[in-house]
Amino acid sequence: MEPFIRHTGLLAVMDRVDVDTDQIIPKQFLKRIERTGYEDALFFDWRYRPDGSDNPDFELNWPRYRGASVLVAGRNFGCGSSREHAPWALHDYGFKAIIAPSFGDIFRNNCYQNGMLPVQLSDEQVREIMERTKAKEGTQVTVDLARQTVELDDGYQASFEIDPFRKHSLMEGLDDIGLTLQHEAAIAAFEARRPAWLPSKR
Repeated sequence: MEPFIRHTGLLAVMDRVDVDTDQIIPKQFLKRIERTGYEDALFFDWRYRPDGSDNPDFELNWPRYRGASVLVAGRNFGCGSSREHAPWALHDYGFKAIIAPSFGDIFRNNCYQNGMLPVQLSDEQVREIMERTKAKEGTQVTVDLARQTVELDDGYQASFEIDPFRKHSLMEGLDDIGLTLQHEAAIAAFEARRPAWLPSKR
């Protein structure tokens, strides 16, 4: 997992509430367990017309948001069923951070496990960021995990809270497997000391 320390990129607005995981990555794309290859499936039902062409009414198809790497959305983003494919698809598309007033709990945890930063701000702060971004095409945002700040290129800044353990894990690029492997030497030493008659992982 790549560390997340600080990221600057184009900001896109999705002014919708209760965006659930079935809209982020519809169920027909859950047949694979690889972590990549989902970019075209992201927001599939909103993003494309029935004939497969781009839906011009969908926010991420607007030219002003092409290439965005940070998304600001309404409350309860990532609600609904548990599917790790949701952050996989968002990451494949190019998003590094999601800003919202609240997140689905499982979705937020899945973001942490995949190196994506969910930034929770107040409703008022999110609304301010949305309105400033709508008013200025090409708005750039810097999300600084070390300082726990979000700063727009017009100078607007907001601070966010994050669990210290999650912050450390993201900045070091450690998912649960990576955290376990930090103790690889101790695990190997323990296994070497185990009596031969005990069950073995081999």
